[in-house]
Amino acid sequence: MSILVLNGPNLSRLGKREPEVYGRQTLDDINRELGASFPDLSFEFFQSEDEGALLEKIFQVEDSGSCRGVVLNAGALTHYSIALRDAISAVTIPVIEVHLSNIYAREEFRRKSVISEVCTGVISGFGANSYHLGVRALLGISRNDQL
Repeated sequence: MSILVLNGPNLSRLGKREPEVYGRQTLDDINRELGASFPDLSFEFFQSEDEGALLEKIFQVEDSGSCRGVVLNAGALTHYSIALRDAISAVTIPVIEVHLSNIYAREEFRRKSVISEVCTGVISGFGANSYHLGVRALLGISRNDQL
């Protein structure tokens, strides 16, 4: 089973950007930990500052059948990208929305996710562990023959 871990704008700055909110781990650290924690899985990791590249990646993994699910941290696109919402809605593979911080305990504009309604589930506020929980959610779906 292969899982796409997809990250949006500003996540390339993890470890440097507001470490009191997002932690000191880099995105590479998180990716390495995922691989080590789930050695029987294969991961594809992709990060872009560009909304279009994220849309194309979602469509590419759906069309190729290369991944059975997506763990998505859309960053700021979570709050306003109707294009990303429509892309998630257009595919049949499950997408788990994850956030390092608890977006519901932050600024008002961060409390609304336009993608949650079309994602399979949402995990928010557990730091880097949010990604691990997202993978576990996909594994649970798979065991229930929903993947």
